[in-house]
Formats: sequence, structure tokens, C-alpha cells
Amino acid sequence: GDQSAAIDALCTQLRAGAPRVALRGATGTGKTFAMASVIARLDRAALVLAPNKVLAAQLCAELRAFFPRNSVHYFASNFDYYRP
Repeated sequence: GDQSAAIDALCTQLRAGAPRVALRGATGTGKTFAMASVIARLDRAALVLAPNKVLAAQLCAELRAFFPRNSVHYFASNFDYYRP
């Protein structure tokens, strides 16, 4: 539905100099695809942060599938300094 509009809006914000943008949505709405589309359209490196190691591993695997010829790395810290 709104995926292409979201991709366009995110690209516009980043091109205008926004230091960071957020993409929110329910499970299964295509956020990872939208994120990959923005990264590809802007043709620049990205740092993707995840709140837990399981999601980080899942995102890494999906981004590797979207960018098979690019370098996609996964890092999980063994330290937990942030506790809400």
C-alpha cells in the first residue's frame, strides 16, 4: 500500500540532510524491504541497529539476501551497558 510512498519520503528526508530517520510498522509490513530500498536508492553505507541479538541476526540475513554483492556484517556486543 504505502510502501513506495514511505521509501520516497525517507529518501527525501535523508537527501535533505536529516541525520537519521525512523521507519515504524507492524510485523510483516515490509520494513526490511523498504530499508533495503532506501539504502540501494541512496547508494550509501548504513548502520542498522536492533534491540536484541535475534532480530539483529534476522536483519543481517535478510540484508545479505538483498545485497549479495555487498559487505553486510553482524556484530553483537557481549556487554549490556544499557538497561531501561
